[in-house]
Amino acid sequence: MQDQIRQQEIATETTQPALKGIKVLDFTQFEAGPSCTEALAWLGADVVKVEEPNRGEPGRWGSSDRPDADSHYFIYYNLNKRSVTANLKSEEGKALIRRMIEKADVLIENMAPGTFARLGFDWPRLSAINPRLIFVQVKGFAPESPHANYLSFDMIAQAMGGTMGVNGHPDQPPVRPGPTIGDTGTGMLAAMGILAALYQRMTTGRGQHIQIAMRDAMLNYCRTPMSRQAGMTEQLPRGGNTVPGTAPGGLYTCAPGGLNDLCYIFASRGNEEHWRRLVKAIGREDLLNDPRMADPNTRGKNREIVDAAINEWTSKRTKQEVTRIIAGAGVPCGAVMTTLELLHDPDLHARGMMQKIEHPIRGTVTVPGWPLRMSDTKVALKCAPTLGQDCEAIYGEWLGCSADEVKGMRQAKVI
Repeated sequence: MQDQIRQQEIATETTQPALKGIKVLDFTQFEAGPSCTEALAWLGADVVKVEEPNRGEPGRWGSSDRPDADSHYFIYYNLNKRSVTANLKSEEGKALIRRMIEKADVLIENMAPGTFARLGFDWPRLSAINPRLIFVQVKGFAPESPHANYLSFDMIAQAMGGTMGVNGHPDQPPVRPGPTIGDTGTGMLAAMGILAALYQRMTTGRGQHIQIAMRDAMLNYCRTPMSRQAGMTEQLPRGGNTVPGTAPGGLYTCAPGGLNDLCYIFASRGNEEHWRRLVKAIGREDLLNDPRMADPNTRGKNREIVDAAINEWTSKRTKQEVTRIIAGAGVPCGAVMTTLELLHDPDLHARGMMQKIEHPIRGTVTVPGWPLRMSDTKVALKCAPTLGQDCEAIYGEWLGCSADEVKGMRQAKVI
């Protein structure tokens, strides 16, 4: 593990990250916006969180388990960033930010609808300050939508965007997906738009205004179930853990039979070899001559027989054994891993997908890393910033402010 991290550090010293030199002003909070800016930071951008001076963004303290430290939630979504404070309720604070905007490449906000404009930072004024600025707004709903002024969080976007409606078991109420795709999923699409705008700016020399609605992002993630719905006049039923119309495709019980002792096994309808490999692996080659198992659709109609045969075999083995044998035989298969198991997974730690960072107050914290592996962009993982820890550095680097000037702004409660 240490050798791999050191290799990453050496690569960081000898290569230039993809977004090195790109300055990002981050006025976001909670997750949808911070996910986007964290991705930019992991690609090498200088991401500066701008927060109110007293407590910072609510993600810091809203769900923290201790009053003296930022929440794990905040730490997870703000790695590799820097933090300054600015009092946007004061004219001096707004003037300070206008100076920062002149130097920025990207500005992103996900405040409640209309808030940023009321502070004096709408697109026409921002573009006038810096014509090369890329201004990004993440909202729950599109500004031209009848829902434009509605407030939104992840679960609201998932409810109205379709991801909740397609998730769950047939004839049962919908279930909100556990991963916060309403937030993080929207943030990733916003990051894609920013990268495209930066590329386009190389040709045009102009910035642009990017808007993304969380609800619309969820619709984008629902294209597969929507494609099934498009061929039907009745409501598409929820599929639960199965793959509609084929078998096997679902969760199978493993030893010792606990709530999380499960494996997902799937034989693709597009590759009949998966089925042949599977029955051989579980010692049930007799099923190859069973007319009820003739093809994926026929197996789908006889799912109970398929599931019984597989469960009889998996229930005698742990989910790790099942994965090793079935996946090793060339059949799509994966153990259901819990968050606790993933935090301590030796493979994830060995590859740097889980890393330990040192927080100035919490001490050692285990965090997930960035999944992209790029040969010429290596950015070492850094801890999320404490509130305003970089005021002297940022206002000095970006604006040329002296330490005394920054001290004076603190005393005047501008920052």
